[in-house]
Amino acid sequence: MSHGIRRTYHHLLLVAGVFSLPFAQAAAVPQLSASYRVVEKADRGDTTRVRLQIHVVNRGVQGFRVRRMTLWDFSHPAKGGTQNCSLAVPAGKSADTIEEFTIPRAEYELWKRGAKPRLLLDTLTGDRRPSTVVLRLDHISSGKAE
Repeated sequence: MSHGIRRTYHHLLLVAGVFSLPFAQAAAVPQLSASYRVVEKADRGDTTRVRLQIHVVNRGVQGFRVRRMTLWDFSHPAKGGTQNCSLAVPAGKSADTIEEFTIPRAEYELWKRGAKPRLLLDTLTGDRRPSTVVLRLDHISSGKAE
């Protein structure tokens, strides 16, 4: 193989490697979804304290552990909108947790009208890499007025 052909061949391999990197990283990101059910609610002035049962589904090939959950629907998370937790979600499985958050009452009213809360998960993947995942929570009706 001549030097020019070999150099061109190496450049093509380099370009192919660079373009395949985002796809390899995307495949490592867990495929997640989540839903919630209101377990308890208490209005306190301009805020609402809610206890939520949160169901997280991992359709990915790698398990992960949730270290912290944050409800974040406005420009910044509300004070009381973050909870430390330790929730392991194995690959291809789901897990449930009950967490308590204090959020603006106006935000909760939007939920009642169909808005989906946004949940930020601070996670560690199976190989101990930290990651932040943003999910929209689907509402699961409890069968009674909430």
